[in-house]
Amino acid sequence: MKKSPFFLLFTFMMLSAAILIGCGEEDTASDETADGNVFDQVVSRGHVVAGVNSDLPGFGYLTSDGTYTGFDVDFAKAIAAAVFGDAEAVEYRPLSAQERLTAVQTGEVDVLLRNTTNTLSRDAIGLHFAPTTFYDGQGIMVRKDSGITSLEDLEGARIAVDTGTTTEMNLADTFRLLGIDYEPIVFDGQDQVVASYEQGSVDAWTTDRSGLVARLDTLANPDDHFILPEVISKEPLAPVVNSSDAIWYDIVKWVVYATIQAEEFGITSSNIDDFMDSENPEIRRFLGLEGELGEELGLDNDFVVNIIKQVGNYGEIYERHLGPDTIFNLERGVNSLWTDGGLLYSPPFR
Repeated sequence: MKKSPFFLLFTFMMLSAAILIGCGEEDTASDETADGNVFDQVVSRGHVVAGVNSDLPGFGYLTSDGTYTGFDVDFAKAIAAAVFGDAEAVEYRPLSAQERLTAVQTGEVDVLLRNTTNTLSRDAIGLHFAPTTFYDGQGIMVRKDSGITSLEDLEGARIAVDTGTTTEMNLADTFRLLGIDYEPIVFDGQDQVVASYEQGSVDAWTTDRSGLVARLDTLANPDDHFILPEVISKEPLAPVVNSSDAIWYDIVKWVVYATIQAEEFGITSSNIDDFMDSENPEIRRFLGLEGELGEELGLDNDFVVNIIKQVGNYGEIYERHLGPDTIFNLERGVNSLWTDGGLLYSPPFR
């Protein structure tokens, strides 16, 4: 029997709808597979691949014996402790400022812990920033005998800056606003920036103030230099992951929060055992003594215990690498807990 045009059209529409529905279900399944892909790869591999700095003392530094140390490095260890119960289950990948974001986008590293500023434009290119681990601001270093004591004194100056960083734009914006003419001298890597400054080929150099402090002691004559008092930007430094994996992002995020919350509770690597019989329900949930918060992240319920025992709380990490017993002696300032007038604050573990 010959089919009517209406019947044929109806049949075509139904087949098309079925195909579209099938494609939609396949895309959803594909998305679900992609979501959690980084975490699955990390677990399968057996260690975290962390992008770090290798030449910034205090934050990320490769020592003469081939080990990595620093504030950012400890957060990589904290992530490994949470996932594997082993803070040493980390492969460190040294990255330049220009390489670092691409390494996250391409999956070369699982997480970037390399003094990286959270900005809108970076967040919009397929990256997710975990909570800020260090609130910083950009500064400028000059020689004491230069006669330069303020930004205005840098009129006509040659200023060294590392390419691929927010410091280039911050410098341009600030000096444009103040009407100061200057010559930016751009280098690929902070070592080259500092070398040019020490050789006298530039009049000043700029980066985050923490970076200036970290490099000051490495100069041949530290007392011959000083950092101008002006802070020309906000630099919230945070871990970075690929935005394709919500599960991995949540893990990295709550690892950071765990170090902050532990300090607020007063739980340290040396006294944590005293809290294991706490009757405080918040602390009991936090340490995995009751509830299933860890399992909700795909981790063991005692993941926080592993972080604190093996790496410490935020205050311990800070004091270990940047505090008064180090050559940097950086005051906590805004990097204090909110209860001490700072900006560090963790959402509830519940």
